Amino acid sequence: MDYVKAFVVGGIICVLAQILMDKTKLLPGRIMVILVCTGVVLGALGIYKPLLEFAQCGASVPLTGFGYNLWKGITEAVDKDGFIGLFRGGFQMAAVGSSAALIFGYLASLIFKPKMTK
Repeated sequence: MDYVKAFVVGGIICVLAQILMDKTKLLPGRIMVILVCTGVVLGALGIYKPLLEFAQCGASVPLTGFGYNLWKGITEAVDKDGFIGLFRGGFQMAAVGSSAALIFGYLASLIFKPKMTK
């Protein structure tokens, strides 16, 4: 049942993003920013944590989950370090995911020999 919940919630998030792409003239980069900011706002309102507990990976993998993690990292760092936590918290919370994406992207480029396009 956990897989079904993750699939449904993650699918709903992706469908909403696809609707934004299809029905508006927003560029994909702006839609990504909207998703990240939505995760931050829902986290600040206390809505995203229950969703995350319910759907687990279905809510943590999309960009809204990244926004929630940024918000969570900043709030924890502000509680611990004060004002300087505004600048440190997001970097600390997002460092592992960003590092993993860079490492796995590099390894994939070694395996599949990408070509530059014009």
